[in-house]
Amino acid sequence: MTRTRLAATLLAALLVSGCEDKQASMPAPYALTAEAMGRYCGMDVLEHAGPKGQVILEQIPEPIWFSSARDTIAFTMLPEEPKDIAAIYVSDMGKAPSWEKPGAENFIDARTAFYVIGSSLRGGMGVQEAVPFSSQIDADAFAAKHGGRAVRFADMPRDYILGSDAEPTADGAPAAPVNQDVKGQDHG
Repeated sequence: MTRTRLAATLLAALLVSGCEDKQASMPAPYALTAEAMGRYCGMDVLEHAGPKGQVILEQIPEPIWFSSARDTIAFTMLPEEPKDIAAIYVSDMGKAPSWEKPGAENFIDARTAFYVIGSSLRGGMGVQEAVPFSSQIDADAFAAKHGGRAVRFADMPRDYILGSDAEPTADGAPAAPVNQDVKGQDHG
């Protein structure tokens, strides 16, 4: 093996192990319980439909809960919020039992999720939502049914997360009632 090839192989191994170490050092997500109170609304997180989120800080061993994935992402964008984030988790709506009950333990790394923005469904507190999925196929299927488009965490439009909720959804459709499950079946 030439020195260049050996150096490239060692560098690649170091990069892969560095990524694995970061994921291994992330604290595990917490299960959603009735004690979870939303950071911005101060209400029981379970009282709201749609995906939820949690942020775990480096020095605080308890999650900060959010009534929506959108609020979870907003936390990371706001300059006044702590930046010593150890992990960010959101509900995987591809594994959610329904829109009203997004699941207690199906949290995924927010930074690797696919988000549907501009859909006709509303999240916690009745505002536009960034609907997270672990699979792009699930995100695209949701967008085909409920409108909107899929984006990644790094490509999330800041104005969508921090802007006013007065604008219509991306496809101009009115918001759907929150008594629909993720697959669009009516429960009410």
